[in-house]
Parts: sequence; C-alpha cells; structure tokens
Amino acid sequence: MGTVALAVTDGMLHFELSVAYEVFGTDLSGVTDPWYRLTVCGPDAVRFGRFRLEPDQGLDQLRHADTVIVPGWADVDVDPPADLVDAVRAAHEAGARVASLCTGAFVLAAAGLLDGRRATTHWAHTDDLAARHPLVEVDPDVLYVDNGSVLTSAGKAAAMDLCLHLVRLDHGSAVANTIARRLVVPPHRAGGQAQFVTAPVPAQDDHPLGELLPWTIERLDRPLTVEDLARRANMSSRNLARHFRSVTGTTPLRWLLTQRIRRAQELLETTGDSVDAIAEATGMGTATTLRRHFNRTIGVPPDTYRRTFRTTR
Repeated sequence: MGTVALAVTDGMLHFELSVAYEVFGTDLSGVTDPWYRLTVCGPDAVRFGRFRLEPDQGLDQLRHADTVIVPGWADVDVDPPADLVDAVRAAHEAGARVASLCTGAFVLAAAGLLDGRRATTHWAHTDDLAARHPLVEVDPDVLYVDNGSVLTSAGKAAAMDLCLHLVRLDHGSAVANTIARRLVVPPHRAGGQAQFVTAPVPAQDDHPLGELLPWTIERLDRPLTVEDLARRANMSSRNLARHFRSVTGTTPLRWLLTQRIRRAQELLETTGDSVDAIAEATGMGTATTLRRHFNRTIGVPPDTYRRTFRTTR
C-alpha cells in the first residue's frame, strides 16, 4: 500500500486532512522503509476555511493510488461535487483501498461504496447518513469500521484512530505504536464514540413528560421501575411507553438506564468515589451491575473511562 492519495476539494475540513497528512506525509523512513508516498489530488486550488491548498495532481489521478483518503466534508446538507464522487468511485473500481474520515463518509456513500456495508461517521450526523443513504448500515457507536477495501471513521479525532489502523494493517503493530508515540496519542483507543455523545433531557417541557423527566433524574439513586414512573405520571404503563417513544425516541426502561449511565459518567469524571459508591448513587445497586451496563453501553469499563476523562485529582 505504498501510494496514499488525499482526495481534496473546496468545502472540506482541514483538521482531518491535516491528521492524514501528518501520518502519511511525514518522512518516517527511519522507522520503517519504505514508507508511504503521499500525493494530494484535487482541482486547481482548494480552499479549506481560511486555508488555501495547491494539489499535486488532479482528481483523475486517484485511480493510480493504492489508498485513497477522503477527509471530512464540511456541509453534509450539500451534495459533494460530482467530479470528486466520480473520481473516488473510479479509484475503488481500479482496486484502491478507500477510507473516509469523519463526514467524508457522505462522499463514499454518494459514490455507492457504502451500499450494503456497515459504516460510521461523526455521531452528530449518523442519522442524516442513514436517512439519505438507506442502503448503508450506519453504526453510530464505533470509532471506525473496516470493510477491507472500504473504511470509515467517526468524528474528528477518530480520524487518527483510523489512520493508525491503516498503518497497523500495512506495517504491523510495532510501527503503528512507534508512530503513535511520536504523535503523543494512544496507539489504540478503547471503546467507541458512544463515550463522547451527550444525551440531554429534551429541551422543551411542554409535553406529557415535562414534569416526570426532571423528577426522575433527581431520584436516580433510587430503584425506580417503569411502574413507579407510570404511577407518578398518573397514566398506564402502555400510555407511558407511547409518550416516551414520542418524546425521547426510546422506551422508559432504556431511557432510565441511559440516565443512570450518564450520571455514572459524570461521577467518574468529577469525583474520586469508588465504583461501588457510584453504583449506589445511580441506582445500579452493585458495582457488578454498573460495570456490566456501563461496558455494554459505553464500550469501556468504568475504570478505563475514568482514566480517560477524570477532570479532578
């Protein structure tokens, strides 16, 4: 996989492009030889916000690369340029491995490369990707997806996770770890992007659950049940479930568990409380129960999450 081509055009995100350029464009032949040969392919001159870039070659040269990387697409409400989409598709048909970073997945989807495949993008845009491209199996909870010849990454910093994954595939774990140390980043992050997603209570309170939701959140340390919530809301469990689906998009039990997990995240970030104490404070009962649900929901154990996000010592 010697030649890496960055597919660029107006309206892309410079952070993701810079990540890819730093990994594949820096001369690291002292670490392993041969290293990648990087080329930037795009129309005449490309503007990324306040930055201006002069590509090395035109988009038609993507088909000669071993690996094509598509950085993030800034405005997902706007269709990516047809010449970019066509060039990415042609490169894949010619045998190139194609990887998107962040919202670059919208370019791959437009090219039809994600049809029938599992893919991801920034968590804030996974619903948009799924709605606009129903043939794509969108996974909102992972940092990247590897389908062999087609790869996609989640948002922003997950671009680095995917780039290091590509290095690991091509040169082995030892080289990828060395590159990660040079960049002062972890060689492999545990868990998925679920650990970075916020899940606030609905902003509006003019709905049938307007009083129930904050009442419940104030009592997460108690062993509340769906029946308790229905009784508080003065409605049947079936009617409660219907309103929950309408307001929150999920079931009462799933919403309640999510709030308990979010509270546990907050306590892990801001306190030195033990996992046992946090389990009690969030109504989980035992550390074993908390660990099971936390790992299943967030993708990492509570202790790992705390080491990553702890804000106080």
